[in-house]
Amino acid sequence: MSDQQMLIIVPTYNEVQNIHKLVEQIYTYVSRVNVDLLFIDDASPDGTADLVAELASLPLNRGSIHLLRRKAKLGLGSAYRSGFHWALKRGYFRVMEMDADLSHDAKYLPAMLSAAKQADVVVASRYCKGGGTKNWPWSRRLISRGGCLYAKWVLGVRLSDLTGGFNLWSRKALLAMDLGSMDSEGYVFQIELKYRALLAGLAIVEVPFIFVERCQGESKMSSGIFWEAVKKVWQLRVHARFLKNRLALSNSESAALRDKPSGRVSRPSSSY
Repeated sequence: MSDQQMLIIVPTYNEVQNIHKLVEQIYTYVSRVNVDLLFIDDASPDGTADLVAELASLPLNRGSIHLLRRKAKLGLGSAYRSGFHWALKRGYFRVMEMDADLSHDAKYLPAMLSAAKQADVVVASRYCKGGGTKNWPWSRRLISRGGCLYAKWVLGVRLSDLTGGFNLWSRKALLAMDLGSMDSEGYVFQIELKYRALLAGLAIVEVPFIFVERCQGESKMSSGIFWEAVKKVWQLRVHARFLKNRLALSNSESAALRDKPSGRVSRPSSSY
């Protein structure tokens, strides 16, 4: 596998109407980059997984499409954790999170890839200068913006978009965050990922993007997801010192394993 190979992870539940367009948009904007797609489907009753499997069986000249079928609706956090582990096991150099509902416009991919040359993590931000949202009712804007400000205040960080799910991670970043100890499931999973990245001392940059409300399907937001986030950010703040030490220990152990002679000669990989 090329040192520049990237995987885009797309969790799905009842997104059959968006799959074709999403795949076409992605490969329109990253035609010169080695990009594979991994769809993680939580037993969608509308046939999303069957459509993805059909696309995965077709010959492509622009990357591979993969599918993980899960037996139930297990949550966003566990979907991404499964995808991250899948990517790390197969040696991907960069891994992106992307929604299936077309709210994360693929036209921003080139800017994110460019920014990744100087950072470990790239966050497509709705709330930095030049970012925004489109077709949202005032109530949704209030909840989203208020949630970001609340998380920033509790955690004491300056990142503008903690809850956003359009992010690009280097392999180094994913290995640094001790993914196995995470248990968040809803949108707070995105907050915890970014907070761990900050605690681990990773370089994070934000690029502006306009979030467009889905045209097809239904939003996955619920009151349970909202209250999980309200409580979890306080837990993260209270345990920040312990978490920072845990990440430092985990990274030291990983470095020791990497530095241990293996008896094999490996080709140096590219770095930022």
